[in-house]
Amino acid sequence: MKVILKADVKGIGKAGVVAEVAEGYGRNYLLPRGLAMEATSGSLAQLAVTRQAKERRDEKALAEARALAATLESRPVEIHAKGGERGKLFGAVTNAQIADALHTAFAIDVDRHKIDLADPIKAAGEYTCAVKLVPGVTAKVTVRVVAGA
Repeated sequence: MKVILKADVKGIGKAGVVAEVAEGYGRNYLLPRGLAMEATSGSLAQLAVTRQAKERRDEKALAEARALAATLESRPVEIHAKGGERGKLFGAVTNAQIADALHTAFAIDVDRHKIDLADPIKAAGEYTCAVKLVPGVTAKVTVRVVAGA
């Protein structure tokens, strides 16, 4: 029996996949639980339309992420931190502070967990960090740390 999976089923496949399963398994387990639907010509056509729509949405999201990456890379983000002599900071600049600075400078919300710092920022100066926007799109953001009293 051919079915189209509506949800991920361990050992069978992921959602949206056409799978060949045993007749009893399909009729007695997958269909009643709403995990799959029978693969008819109409449902296969609907699946094709759904896949095309998903591809268009993904392409649009990827284009928007690339545009956002270009915007983030266009100018540095400035962070003011308390520091002592010779630019040494009291503490370190965190991912959350960088996310707040990005929100202030560009009016966008970036999850602090998606900001990748190579080393902790503990002194004034310019640093580069990676911001993961979507899979495959990473922006290199310049962070300018200014020490003050």
